[in-house]
Amino acid sequence: EVRLMQSGGGLVQPGGSLKLSCAASGPTFSRIIMSWARQAPGKGLEWVAGIGSGGSPTAYADSVKGRFTISRDNAKSMLYLQLNNLKTEDTAMYYCLVGNLYGSRSLSRDDGSWGQGTQVTVSS
Repeated sequence: EVRLMQSGGGLVQPGGSLKLSCAASGPTFSRIIMSWARQAPGKGLEWVAGIGSGGSPTAYADSVKGRFTISRDNAKSMLYLQLNNLKTEDTAMYYCLVGNLYGSRSLSRDDGSWGQGTQVTVSS
């Protein structure tokens, strides 16, 4: 099983940027699809972006397309999410997880490997 440890996040003003990181343990990282999801206060889990095992293809939710960029460094077993032009509605707990390239699979933190979550708060 892949273990995921997240870092990054924090408080940022609207229009600002943040970069989230997700460190994976285990020798199989370079062979697995990865994605990011988020959960806003009082709302359900929302798929945000996915990336193929070799770095492509990538896919994004319409709500973040053009503002967020998912990437990975297989040599370092790292997954990233660059968040630009942040909006207040981006405020959420963000999670990295295994699989779900296009967000077609239902999300459940009881299913599969998930990071511990990192808070992103966008506020002036």
